[in-house]
Amino acid sequence: MGRGRIVKLAFFGTPEFAVPSLARLYDSGHDIRLVLTQPDRPSGRGRQVRPGPVKREAQARGLQVFQPEHLDDPAADRIAALGVDASVVVAYGLILPASVLRLPPMGCINLHASLLPRYRGAAPVTHAILRGETRTGVTTLLMDEGIDTGPILLQRDCPIGSEETAGDVEKRLSEMGAVLLVETLRALSAGEINPRPQAIDRETYAPKIRPETARIPWGREAAFIANLVRAMSPRPGAATSLGSGHLKIWRVAVGPPRSGDETVAPPGTVLSGGAPPRVACGGGGSVILLEMQMEGRSRVTGEEALRGRCLGPGDRFGEATQAGGGNPGPPASRL
Repeated sequence: MGRGRIVKLAFFGTPEFAVPSLARLYDSGHDIRLVLTQPDRPSGRGRQVRPGPVKREAQARGLQVFQPEHLDDPAADRIAALGVDASVVVAYGLILPASVLRLPPMGCINLHASLLPRYRGAAPVTHAILRGETRTGVTTLLMDEGIDTGPILLQRDCPIGSEETAGDVEKRLSEMGAVLLVETLRALSAGEINPRPQAIDRETYAPKIRPETARIPWGREAAFIANLVRAMSPRPGAATSLGSGHLKIWRVAVGPPRSGDETVAPPGTVLSGGAPPRVACGGGGSVILLEMQMEGRSRVTGEEALRGRCLGPGDRFGEATQAGGGNPGPPASRL
């Protein structure tokens, strides 16, 4: 097996998911000539402009950073002047035009958080959990002008735990992907990889999550709601309403089937019977409410919500379709 060689790189990435890849490529001795990341954006409660995770990592390692708003011709010219062998792209957030894709001799290598061709798109982990998948993985591919449609280089798979959130899985995949990227560069530079074309799976496209996707449809079955809550953590959070207030549900468990008087409770109703609270859902099922957060407040457990009279038996969650909307819930004094 060939050892490969030191590769001259341009690295494209922005969020925390991309940091392990940048760090491992640097520690492996590759020549990272430029780090491209999105411009600094306002973040946090104070909406202060802060550098993103990849920029902070690059600066800590003394790497040159470039933050174009668009990858236009001047940006392409700057990348071309670097004389890189390959570009590595990890959750960059901007589409690379053909003028940038065709620059490096070894191509543009993308790390994607799924087992392509399943879950192409911006939110692969979220959509995998939404669909109840029990396995996922990471893929390296040569980029073309499509959305995650280029030839596959290498893949590694792993399980999705029954209680893991999207954040849990993404953190694990970011570390796995960093290792896979180093192996991909070694094998590609040694001539040990034959890229294989994808048979595109259009049924599992994973677009960016829209606000309505995060709303809890209480009429659906318990397993679906539990998957939704896991998939929307840590962002944007599974949304619902209670009276005139809006809240996020952060953790639930599938509860026992409803029985007796519970069977006539409309979906979204908080059921009687102790703590943690159970909520009626579709198909005669229920979910156990483990952690929630009223708008503008800290997270609390289901038991704490009951003790603090934030909710009680008979209250009903809505689907949070608009501010002040939703089904009737607790009196204002409870909130």
